[in-house]
Amino acid sequence: MFLGIRTVIYHVNDLEKAKDWYTRASGVAPYFDQPFYVGFNVGGYELGLDPDGSSDEREASDKSVAYWGVENIESSLKHLLELGATRHTDVQDVGEGIRVATVRDPFGNILGIIQNPHFSLANQPGGAS
Repeated sequence: MFLGIRTVIYHVNDLEKAKDWYTRASGVAPYFDQPFYVGFNVGGYELGLDPDGSSDEREASDKSVAYWGVENIESSLKHLLELGATRHTDVQDVGEGIRVATVRDPFGNILGIIQNPHFSLANQPGGAS
C-alpha cells in the first residue's frame, strides 16, 4: 500500500549547477551532498539529484512527472522561470480549485507544481498530525 510520495530523483548532467539551481528554486539547502548524490528535504519529502546524465534525459523525463505543492502557483511558476526553467505547460485548472503547471528545468527534467486547496498532510495515511 502506498503511503505517499517520499522521494523524487532528477537525473542531471552537471551536479554543481543542478545543486545551485535547486537550492535557489526550493529555498532549501541540501542536507546530503556527495559527488554521487545530492539530497534536499523539501517539506518532509526527498528531492534527489543523481549525476547520471548519460541517459537521454528528455525521453526519460517525459515518462512521469512529480508535482511539488505550492501555495501560489502563479508566483511559483514565475520564480522557476526567472531561475532559467522553461515553460512546459501553462497553469491549468483541473477542477475543484486544483491548479497545475509544469516547467522543464535547465537539465531537461520536467518539474510539476500543484496548488491544491484540498490536500493536507494531516489528512493522509502516515501524515503529520
